[in-house]
Amino acid sequence: MADFDRATEDVRKLKARPDDGELKELYGLYKQAIIGDINIECPGMLDLKGKAKWEAWNLKKGLSTEDAMSAYISKAKELIEKYGI
Repeated sequence: MADFDRATEDVRKLKARPDDGELKELYGLYKQAIIGDINIECPGMLDLKGKAKWEAWNLKKGLSTEDAMSAYISKAKELIEKYGI
């Protein structure tokens, strides 16, 4: 859990903004790690940002908390190497 918390803090300090695909991946893993399987309705068609976030989280459905945290930490390390902090 400490590694996960540190990774969430480090990702906020990146020198450059990751691309949308990377951000969606991080978001989905984060929500799955913190909350678990998606528990909200899909937003309407006009809420493009909300729908993208919902889809990113929904793709992680069924992933255990531990696996989601591990995947988030790995993705965070990858982005830190790519963008620096």
